[in-house]
Parts: sequence; structure tokens; C-alpha cells
Amino acid sequence: MDLSTPQRLVPLKAVHNFRDIGGYLGEAGLSLKKSTLYRADGLYRLTGGDLEVVRALGIQTVIDLRSDEELINVGTFPREIYEVQFHHVPIIDTTWQHSDVPDFDDDIDFLIWAYTQMLSEGATRFREAFNIISDNPRMPLVFHCAAGKDRTGLLAMLLLGVLGVDDDVIVADYALSGPAMLRMMEWAKTEYPDLETRMMASPKHFLSANPLAMSQLIKMLRDEHQDFNGIAMSLGITETSIELLKSEMLVTN
Repeated sequence: MDLSTPQRLVPLKAVHNFRDIGGYLGEAGLSLKKSTLYRADGLYRLTGGDLEVVRALGIQTVIDLRSDEELINVGTFPREIYEVQFHHVPIIDTTWQHSDVPDFDDDIDFLIWAYTQMLSEGATRFREAFNIISDNPRMPLVFHCAAGKDRTGLLAMLLLGVLGVDDDVIVADYALSGPAMLRMMEWAKTEYPDLETRMMASPKHFLSANPLAMSQLIKMLRDEHQDFNGIAMSLGITETSIELLKSEMLVTN
């Protein structure tokens, strides 16, 4: 399984960034197990048909990384229809639209600022989400936020990084959220006008998935913490949790 969207993307009508993060080459020439870990955008939007696709994947666990307010305002994965092990792990307490955000000249500076803030303020939440994934017998599992780009993107970076995926591949995986944002905008025009309005009202930097931002962020984190194990441990993730994730996700080709 390579980076191309058609091979990774789970095609759904109302959810636009649901994809498998398995199949990449990881540590010691091993590959990441396919059809086990998925990343996604707002699963509260799943249609009946979408839910049947998700059911066919065998999803057993959902980690929702959104804030309390987001869950209250728009809802969650439809557990009343499809029972899963559900974990709410809010990475940040308020979204950027409701926070004081400095002015930035370009999206790269904004994203690096935002992601650095998230990793600092949400360290315990990233650790919680990582631990749920690393020691969870109920797989397959999907973790998601609203757009599947930022909170989800950072957790995916941590997971792929400690599994030994090359930095350039992590960046390329992150960049797949760019086309997903365009798909979401196009769909919202006719199917979810309220979402389109919210997205159009957001500063353009908020909608970006510029791969240079992720590339520079990884370099900054490596400069400070040496490697991805060090980055993970700076968030309180233990070596035991890292090894558990590797034992679950790394397989021979």
C-alpha cells in the first residue's frame, strides 16, 4: 500500500478524510499492519450508508479528539446504532476559532505555532490517546477530530514516528488532508451549508495542510528530543507503551 489516496482512502459520502495508516514501511524493515488503525474527520456526519462501510471494516474502537463543546454542538459517532468502545480525549479545550490567535503572514508559521501549542498544552491527552491505542485488544480502531487534519494529524505523526516510518512519508501522509479539505468544502456547499459557513468564516490558515509545516515541525522536535521515542517520552509516553504499539502494529512483509 503506497501513499496514493485511492488505496488509503475509505470512500464515504459525508466523511472525507477517513483513511488507513497501515502499510507503510516501519522499523527494521517491518511494515505497519493494514486495516487496523484509521484516522478520520468528523464521524458524527456518517450517513446510514457510510455506517455500513464502517461496519464492514470491523471498527471496534473510536477515539474522539474533539472538545466538549464540539461534541455538545454537533454530536458524536452514532453509538446508539453501532456499538463501539468509545473514548473522548479532548486534545484542546477550545478550538482556534474561540481562542486568541496571533497574526501570521503565512500558513506555515501559523500551523507550527498551533501544533507546538497543542503538543505543549495537550501533552497528557496525547499520552492518553496513545496509550489507548498501544494497549487495546479491540481493533480495528479509528481516531478522529473535526477535519482529521490537525489534532488527528499530530497523533498520526507520533504513531507513525515511533513505529519507524520515514519522516518524508509522515509528511506525505499529513499532506493527504489537503485534498480531503477540498472534498469537504465541495460536499458542504450542497449537503451541509452550516459547515460551509463555518469553514468559509475561518481564516484561510485554519484550513491549510501545508506539508512544509509538518516537515519543519518534525525537524524542530527532532532537534530538541533526538528521535521519535524522545518526542513521545517528552509527552509522558512510556517506553513500555511504545513497545506495546510496535508489537501490535509491526509485521513482516
